[in-house]
Amino acid sequence: MNTDREMKNEEVLRVKLEVMRRQHRDLDEAIQALQESARSDPLSLRRLKKQKLGLKDQIARIEDILTPDIIA
Repeated sequence: MNTDREMKNEEVLRVKLEVMRRQHRDLDEAIQALQESARSDPLSLRRLKKQKLGLKDQIARIEDILTPDIIA
């Protein structure tokens, strides 16, 4: 019974991870577009980069949970 709960938690984390990766890519594209535009706002650019960095940290935490440490 506990194994079923672990599998469901893992599935939820994998879905969450994929959503976050997609958001990260979208932010990357938005940052790129803003940098290329003639009227780029430095404050908006900084906010998007900070949001992207936060997502990257969350993605790394979830990947650490999903990938067990293997001691060789």
